[in-house]
Amino acid sequence: MQFPKLERLGWNDELARQFEAEASELEPGRVTVQHRGAWEIVSERSESLVEITGRLRHEADPGELPVVGDWVGLRDGLIDFVLPRRSKFSRKTPWTSVSEQVLVANVEVAFLVMGLHERDFNVRRLERYLTTAWEGGASPVVVLNKADLATDLESQLAETELVAFGVPVHPVSAETGDGVEELRRHLAGNRTVVLLGSSGVGKSSLINRLLGEEHFRIGDVRSDGRGRHTTSHRELVVVPGGGVIIDTPGLRELQLWETDDGLDQAFVDVAELIAGCRFSDCQHRTEPGCAIKAALADGSLPADRWESYQKLQRELARLERKLDPKLRSEQRKKWAAITKSHRHRRKVVGH
Repeated sequence: MQFPKLERLGWNDELARQFEAEASELEPGRVTVQHRGAWEIVSERSESLVEITGRLRHEADPGELPVVGDWVGLRDGLIDFVLPRRSKFSRKTPWTSVSEQVLVANVEVAFLVMGLHERDFNVRRLERYLTTAWEGGASPVVVLNKADLATDLESQLAETELVAFGVPVHPVSAETGDGVEELRRHLAGNRTVVLLGSSGVGKSSLINRLLGEEHFRIGDVRSDGRGRHTTSHRELVVVPGGGVIIDTPGLRELQLWETDDGLDQAFVDVAELIAGCRFSDCQHRTEPGCAIKAALADGSLPADRWESYQKLQRELARLERKLDPKLRSEQRKKWAAITKSHRHRRKVVGH
């Protein structure tokens, strides 16, 4: 069955096969906006505000409930199934002990937006965003907005490229439009892009430029050149010419969630040095043949980058100690059982 409306939102043959295997008796749709207890859904037949079934509410953990970008199955006008995510952007929920907050799902590209002014340009924070993007399964792209306000663009670009190994870096200006069209190539093939960054860096302004209209309300610019934060929720919109893009509220803090490979991908230079240490269990303190100590001594590894790596590593270690491995295993088994029950229900319906 063809779904031209959903195809503009990223629906493809792979998703169709996955949906057919796991929830063929349901109607497919995609979450475009998340509210408290309700979700705006686009399906081939309609665009509507819906709730979830009691079964899903009872069986799913908070991190498994629908978020913007999720592909879902609808039954009688309610969300009854969330298709397994190909990628997700998660953080540790602020001000809680240990819980996951999934921000968006099924994103191919993450625009990590920083402003080229003193208050927002921070490569240490960028390292944190890069780690989260790599771990979540999205390809990061660094977008340096407000290039028209930059006083030392060349050095800021060089500083960014020192921590964003192999990652595209785009200096742009949402105000003048300079460089914004270059971002469109990352949307090719109806890919889904999310914009992440602090409040006031111009995420909504960038999206409005790409949309060619004032879809998102923009606050007045303050005396320091920063826009006033106006986005209050995550929203997925279709971009003319191809692709979809998700606007998000500014993140005051981004505490890392679980990461297996994201840290090493964000710090590939550090990971390669560690691999070159004489001893596999090197603590990088007094051991002979330590590649980290040698790189710090000759300046090829900046001390602040090594300190940043260690800080994120300690944060992840603390998180790991707090997480209950047995509970995590049980949660994965429960979600697998939910998927299995849908497959069984599909067979019953087929008979």
